[in-house]
Amino acid sequence: MFIFSKPKKRLVDLIPDDYVDIHSHLLPGIDDGSKDDDNTIGLVTSLKNYGFSQFITTPHVLTGVWNNTHNGITAKEATTKKLLDDNNIDNPFKAAAEYLMDDVFLKLIKNEPLLTIKDNYVLVEMSYLNAPIQLYDILYELQLAGYKPILAHPERYLFYHFKFEEYEKLKRVGCLFQINLLSVTGYYGKPVLEICKKLLDNNMIDFTGSDVHHERHIEAFKNPVLFKNTEPLVKALNKNSLFSL
Repeated sequence: MFIFSKPKKRLVDLIPDDYVDIHSHLLPGIDDGSKDDDNTIGLVTSLKNYGFSQFITTPHVLTGVWNNTHNGITAKEATTKKLLDDNNIDNPFKAAAEYLMDDVFLKLIKNEPLLTIKDNYVLVEMSYLNAPIQLYDILYELQLAGYKPILAHPERYLFYHFKFEEYEKLKRVGCLFQINLLSVTGYYGKPVLEICKKLLDNNMIDFTGSDVHHERHIEAFKNPVLFKNTEPLVKALNKNSLFSL
């Protein structure tokens, strides 16, 4: 007699039909995401086939690496919208940014309007090596300026994995959390998978995002979710409806 275990659900099968993606790198040739127009069309089409209905793409703003500016991103947004229209891709599409929290960003907050996901929500990230010394100053200044910070992929900051209290502290000071969807498949490794599950199980995840850069990410959406209980993930997926364009 053979006993078959219940097959795991694929990530792509959990994506709601009206899913609003708030973190991706789909603008062509502007950072380490889409390489060119054809690549953008291919990535957007694939995500659309997975059930993604709206795209808020977030190119890196990282001084010395990706020197993107407010004007440069909005100009590329306009040409990309036309590209998608010309190729009969009519899904709502806009550009925001993924800002690295450093001393340059601290100055930026005070000197010009930031590109927001929607309303006053701003996507921010840290270095993968360590948190910025002025982290809490930056979060304070962001909120003082009227913004709501969303921390991109908190599960990927390995320096917090054995300091769960740091996640709790960030939440207490008003920082929202957005996990990368591929984290739930083990794409970034077991430690990231485990802390992602802990954050979800503790109801600490506010939003989700694809963080799609290339075709390998697209293919990984077909991988299974490595959680027995997917309800916290489904709940987090549905929260993205807040950002409908």
